Amino acid sequence: RYLTRDGMQRLAVVENGSVLIGHDGLIKAVGPADIIESQFKGAKFDNVLDASGMCVIPGLVDAHTHPVWAGDRVHEFAMKLAGATYMEVHEAGGGIHFTVAHTRSATERQLLDGLQSRLERMMRAGTTLVECKSGYGLELDTELKMLRVINSARNSLSIGISATYCGAHAVPKGKTMEEATQDIVAVQLPKIKTQIASGELQVDNIDVFCEKGVFDLNSTRCILQAGKDMGLNINFHGDELHPMNSAHLGAELGALAISHLEEVTDDGIAAMAKAKTSAVLLPTTAYILRLSPPRARDMLDAGVIVALGSDFNPNAYCCSMPMVMQLACVLMKMSMPEALAASTINAAYALNRSQTHGSLEIGKQGDLVIINAPRWEHLVYQFGGHQELIRYVIIKGEIVYENDKVLNL
Repeated sequence: RYLTRDGMQRLAVVENGSVLIGHDGLIKAVGPADIIESQFKGAKFDNVLDASGMCVIPGLVDAHTHPVWAGDRVHEFAMKLAGATYMEVHEAGGGIHFTVAHTRSATERQLLDGLQSRLERMMRAGTTLVECKSGYGLELDTELKMLRVINSARNSLSIGISATYCGAHAVPKGKTMEEATQDIVAVQLPKIKTQIASGELQVDNIDVFCEKGVFDLNSTRCILQAGKDMGLNINFHGDELHPMNSAHLGAELGALAISHLEEVTDDGIAAMAKAKTSAVLLPTTAYILRLSPPRARDMLDAGVIVALGSDFNPNAYCCSMPMVMQLACVLMKMSMPEALAASTINAAYALNRSQTHGSLEIGKQGDLVIINAPRWEHLVYQFGGHQELIRYVIIKGEIVYENDKVLNL
């Protein structure tokens, strides 16, 4: 289940209608209010929300985040504004390695407190399912610590979580790329496999930063294949700063998703469309790093399944999928319906959850966002205005956020 350009009519947005969610948290009925009222005449409900004059859309899905870390990098923003590139910051001791040092020294409790706070902020902005990566450990103990923190958040918060092991986020200091690859394949992944089998961890995806100066195509293939052999979905960084033929590799391996793709080639786009590998586009990254944005229009026209993510991390501090949607429309020339599909059903597809999330359909999980506006497009149109627009966020039929400070248009 996903939406390409030709399938936009399947996107479910309720206007003058009702959504009925059962005690199991699944949608039992969705459609015109009068039909549902007559169908369930005399039934008693635990809770009835009057959304007259409002819009109901599926809960938003954030398909790419790095939310587990310690160490603030606000100082790097000034470096970027002065013209420093991503790799120049990286080489100056900043970037990923700065965060790695702080994350390694942080306690599990400190990391969990930070993660819970960030996920709460995302949820208040309408996100009901989010992908969460490890990747600021780069060695076994810290990567396991991060995965445990993600597991704890999954068990303690309402928001849905798809966990990604991203031990190949960078080459650790003191190691070569080849040594890092061997450590991941021979040490880290076997230990993670054991803990998944014992029920200590739940990990859904494997990620590698395939990039010049980080992990090359051969190392990326080796790590991704090892993860796939464990049953993990392939969902990795590719073709961001240089054309690395990541799209071809992902298509060859049957990747579920590839993120970034600012430098993807025409042949790579065609390969992804044929393989039904989704493109997780991250307009915040292009905006902050002043990169040419991904060619969303070319991908959509070629039939690629386009999803969106916030890329929340110390380099791109954005918790708001509504703001991501507006950037996608302005920077990547997506229409508002395309951006909504990319932030719901297509993002769910990128996380292998489109059978249960991403649209308002009978049998799917009852995740909704109720917007205090006569048209849902206001969520995209009012840049940064989601705090005053979102009236309720509902997950599995339960109100997880109620905003009594919504303002009239």
